[in-house]
Amino acid sequence: MDRPDFTGREFHGAAEPQPKNLTTKTRRREEILCDSSRLRVFVVNRISLWGRKSERSSKSAMASVLIVEDEPKMLRLLELNLGEEGWTTFSAGDAETGLKILGREAIDLVLSDFKLPGMNGLEFLDAIHRVNAEVPVVLMTAYGSVETAVEAMKKGASNYVLKPFSLEEIKLVVRKERDAHRLRVENRTLREELGRRYEYPNLVARSAKMQEVLAAVERVAPTNSTVLIGGESGVGKELIARAIHQRSRRASGPFVKINCTAIPENLLESELFGYERGAFTGATATKPGKFELADKGSLFLDEIGDVPQITQAKLLRVLQEREFERLGGTRTIKVDVRLVAATNRDLRAALEQGTFREDLYYRLNVVPIDVPPLREHAEDIPGLVEHFLAKYRGESGKQIRGVTPQAIQLLANFHWPGNVRELENIIERAAAFAKGEWIEAGDIHLDTGPAKGSNAPMGFLPPGMTLDQWEDEMIREALRRSGGNKSQAARLLGLSRNALRYRLSKIGIADDPEMP
Repeated sequence: MDRPDFTGREFHGAAEPQPKNLTTKTRRREEILCDSSRLRVFVVNRISLWGRKSERSSKSAMASVLIVEDEPKMLRLLELNLGEEGWTTFSAGDAETGLKILGREAIDLVLSDFKLPGMNGLEFLDAIHRVNAEVPVVLMTAYGSVETAVEAMKKGASNYVLKPFSLEEIKLVVRKERDAHRLRVENRTLREELGRRYEYPNLVARSAKMQEVLAAVERVAPTNSTVLIGGESGVGKELIARAIHQRSRRASGPFVKINCTAIPENLLESELFGYERGAFTGATATKPGKFELADKGSLFLDEIGDVPQITQAKLLRVLQEREFERLGGTRTIKVDVRLVAATNRDLRAALEQGTFREDLYYRLNVVPIDVPPLREHAEDIPGLVEHFLAKYRGESGKQIRGVTPQAIQLLANFHWPGNVRELENIIERAAAFAKGEWIEAGDIHLDTGPAKGSNAPMGFLPPGMTLDQWEDEMIREALRRSGGNKSQAARLLGLSRNALRYRLSKIGIADDPEMP
């Protein structure tokens, strides 16, 4: 009697090929499958078992597989076994039906017989990739088709399985291809993320360093984690805090900010937590604090490092419990607030000095984001200049077209102790003093003197500036003050005319012998 083997192909006679390296349990299973009557019992039992597990499997299904096989028994067997593995299965008895399913369903893997009615495996593989170029394809083929299967691998098939095979073998192959496909997708996503340029209104960040900052913003914004933004004064910490809020689920809620250094120490607590009527002299009415105003939104605490220690303890409680009492009140108020803090101080040094609470620091420093100073991403200066020029062009009442390359180079070489805020002030000033349609190097007035109130000794280099850069800047400043008169500039610098000529040649400024 003709009996179907495990793969669904028919053999004549008593002899029957056996797969290699099969366990006793697997061989017995195949012997059962070879008996058509017992096969029906096996399938019924499997259907019953599958029915009991269907709810659990549907919850844990992590991927979908399209099975294309023209042998009905084999098709059903693969459906049942892969379904038990957690796959969502789609089945087709021919290539044309399989392509239709592939076009309308989200398929993660195709498992197909190589020989199908009306279309061979290579043709089917090409058709699959025209519909979905990303989906991995595993081919099932007989011993005599190994060469063709290798050819299919060259054309894009992910893997192939030789018939006859065991159930465990096919499960292992599709599981491996699923995991490999996921890794490929994750790697591609990561590469896209690394290559992605993040764009935010009012934020110019084309440099690699600032793109890293914005990538961190993208990752942390959807969460409710507390963020601590560090960086020098003027780097744009508030803009980063606003970006976090705008990208968060709280974007429709309020964004409330408070500068902790701008409020007297004895009033900071009442500003943060509010007060009840009569809480102190002059408290003629109840006033909600910043935490209440920021409910369902974000609260930005700028210069958190300057908060007095008595207020730090109350801040810690709000961060832990999300509740507080108004000044002079007894009613506990609960709030849903996402806290973003910023500082230009080294809080770790403040911990060692005992001026900042260690427990509060670790509550705040859940997600740290450090914004680099402008001198470390000078490639953003041209974009920032254009951004600020667009802002102040109209206010100046002048038709300023742009900034000359020489002026841009002058700005790029500056060390920017005041960072982006200082650059904005410089561009506003240049727009006000510009004489023509273009802002030239002579219209740029940089603050090259020592900082007011600085205790640093005279001659000490500004932070982030080398001796050569400082010397070049002094020469340019002398030329500006002398109106381009090189003899006068040499006197300002205490140099001879020849010495100045030598230094001008080093920084690429031509020395016209006809000019004084």
